[in-house]
Amino acid sequence: MSMLSLLALSLTVTVSGDLVVPVTKQQTYCNPINIDYGYTPIPDFSTQGRHRATADPVIVLFRGDYYLFSTNQWGYWWSSDMVDWHFVPRHFLRPEHKVYDDLCAPAVWVMNDHLYVIGSTYANNFPIWVSDNPKVDDWHEAIHEFKPGGWDPAWFVDDDGKLYLYHGSSNIYPIYGQQIDPKSFEPIGPHLELIHLHDDEHGWERFGEANDNTFLRPFMEGAWMTKHDGHYYLQYGAPGTEFSGYGDGVYVSDKPLGPFEYQPHNPYSFKPGGFARGAGHGATFQDRDGLWWHVSTITIAVKNSFERRLGIWPAGFDQDGIMHMESAFGDYPTYLPHRSKSDAYQAGAFSGWMLLNYNKPVTVSSTLGGYAANNAVDESIRTYWSAKTSNSGEWIQSDLGELSTVRAVQINFADQDAEFLGKQTNIFHQYRLLGSADGRQWQLLADKSHNTTDVPHDYIELSKPVELRYVKLVNVHMPTGKFAISGLRVFGSGHGAKPGKVEGFVPLRADRVPGPEYKGAMADRRNAWLKWKQSSDATGYIIRTGIAPDKMYTSLMVYGANEAYVRWLDKSRSYYVQIQAFNESGLSEPTKPIRSE
Repeated sequence: MSMLSLLALSLTVTVSGDLVVPVTKQQTYCNPINIDYGYTPIPDFSTQGRHRATADPVIVLFRGDYYLFSTNQWGYWWSSDMVDWHFVPRHFLRPEHKVYDDLCAPAVWVMNDHLYVIGSTYANNFPIWVSDNPKVDDWHEAIHEFKPGGWDPAWFVDDDGKLYLYHGSSNIYPIYGQQIDPKSFEPIGPHLELIHLHDDEHGWERFGEANDNTFLRPFMEGAWMTKHDGHYYLQYGAPGTEFSGYGDGVYVSDKPLGPFEYQPHNPYSFKPGGFARGAGHGATFQDRDGLWWHVSTITIAVKNSFERRLGIWPAGFDQDGIMHMESAFGDYPTYLPHRSKSDAYQAGAFSGWMLLNYNKPVTVSSTLGGYAANNAVDESIRTYWSAKTSNSGEWIQSDLGELSTVRAVQINFADQDAEFLGKQTNIFHQYRLLGSADGRQWQLLADKSHNTTDVPHDYIELSKPVELRYVKLVNVHMPTGKFAISGLRVFGSGHGAKPGKVEGFVPLRADRVPGPEYKGAMADRRNAWLKWKQSSDATGYIIRTGIAPDKMYTSLMVYGANEAYVRWLDKSRSYYVQIQAFNESGLSEPTKPIRSE
């Protein structure tokens, strides 16, 4: 952006009849993260439409900057603040490796002040690459062929300098572990089976969108190791990347190769509801201030089962060493890591800015077929509105229903008639974002009509709140395909009352001990049916479950319903359950946790 453009955005001036609202350096972010995702490079994965896709992310902190690697991007990103991600083009295969999986489910680790990377491999004998200057394409081979290989690998350097490899991706085989020589990269000691799935006990490990499909065994994949307070936390993804319930579990040991014990709170990383669903196959890392975060895969799975995005979620450990992640409002504006000691906000905390336009009226310039306008405000990343063309001037307008305080807008572009395969480095979105209190006089919230960057999940945080009823997005240029939006999401606060406390909340779960009338059969205690009285003043609900009243770490976001089916419970464990309503003005008081034996 030019200095003139920056000046225009920092002042309240009139440009072409539009009042400009100031935009400054953002303090929040909103999932999915806004990076220039590549398009799937595999033609067979694009038979139902070409589309963006990546997954299996890793973020590591190296020399004060964050480095993000993920599947099949023909490069990687670095950032100093977890907001502005800079792409570095790079192919990590040699010419003889003629496969589409250029860097599938990569492993990345820091060792001896160098950054190392390798993709998934068993038969191809990929090299391990190393760099001490990864902000540019400056890599060389640490070893020409890593012959042991490993699919979905993760490498871990212990405090004593010892190096370990964890790997596995299968619905039959477990997660494996082995010590590796840090100089020769030759194996040391036995190749060990570390952990297996137990979906007969752990409800969340069952295959299927709702953990209820029995035609295929669940998958175990995506290992990652974190050490905290002398304990080793071995994480893994399950049951399948296609599903909203894709999550990460964790086993704990006091040794890097076990034996491991299943953590009482699981899944550790989980987001089955809301706009950005799924939080599996990821990596846990610390920011510069030592705060914990988890980056993981978000599923879309419409044009292909492997159509996916990435999310970053606050994480941590409680006083009892329980590893957990916060996802209740994980796709709403969340505060970024601290920029300075004077920052007043808490990094990783939910901003409190509510969604203002869920299922509210929408008007558009045109509509392509059945890609209806309200798909852009239904809080499903899997549905979208599409205009008939990609022409400049196509628009979509969201009516908030009443005057509201607007603080941020997220624009999620969809892929309709996209033409690309593989990573594109010279494409961009251009648009103008307008706001109005009455539908007649308009303010310019953001002018990206001269933008030259690829922003598929753009997030605009206003430096000052604005009183608006209408938000309008006007297309100037699409990188490919039609002007299509899966989510035009407006955040801030309404002027009405917060919802009242939910009444009539009842969790229904099978008895622990069956009576004689069961004749040896027993209802499935991995499931629960939750019912409550519908609140007329609520937009949706947050349901939390946990192993104790102070460990309500698992959550589900529900819109427009008064029931939910929970299938992520451990069969033999007791749980506490509570519910909290929300609307455009905030959250209700939560119900008292109810113990479910």
